[in-house]
Amino acid sequence: MTTRTPAAAGTASVPPRNLRLGVHGSTHLAARIVAAAGQPESSIEYVPYEVSEPFTLLRAGATDLMLVKYDPLDPDIALSQRVAWDGRAVLVGTHHPLAAQESVSLEQVADYEGFRCPGDFPPNVWDLVVPPHTRAGRAIRRTHTMTTVPALVELLRSTLAMHVSFQSLDAVLPPDIKVVPVHDLPPSPVALAWLRGTRLPERARRFVGDAERAARR
Repeated sequence: MTTRTPAAAGTASVPPRNLRLGVHGSTHLAARIVAAAGQPESSIEYVPYEVSEPFTLLRAGATDLMLVKYDPLDPDIALSQRVAWDGRAVLVGTHHPLAAQESVSLEQVADYEGFRCPGDFPPNVWDLVVPPHTRAGRAIRRTHTMTTVPALVELLRSTLAMHVSFQSLDAVLPPDIKVVPVHDLPPSPVALAWLRGTRLPERARRFVGDAERAARR
């Protein structure tokens, strides 16, 4: 008969901490990726980051992974394969001339002023998020300062400014901000990113692999 030795006081097993996933704006897209990968929602901690400092938390070790769109080309940032797509849209206030349309073209969007590349955001990615020109060569006037989502919302609701962005934000914006699809911009690839040269926790490595496999199905 086997006798178990009682666990020493204070040495009870500690459950593994949640996977920390950096997100900007909506967590709904991230939640869909988590569900497709077969991960329990309870095992994920969503950590919001500002677009003006997209990689600060990752570089500080405050997140394990983060969602990114396009390739930032930063040498210390490693990317997974594509794990989702995010459709393109323009964000405007409900009073805006574009707000009532089911979808718009980038040519229509060019009639209004947009936002400059913020802070430490990779300029090459901003040119994909907010194209500098339409296909016909019209300039997208990127004049407003981009800081935080609340500041963006306040400017959109009080002016005719617009922001070329993503359809996933529809889940988190207030009802007086409209998310209008832009039909002549292709959807953005979404990937998971981590700090190159660091050893990911086993849970993070497993999540990356499961998310990639789910996206290929």
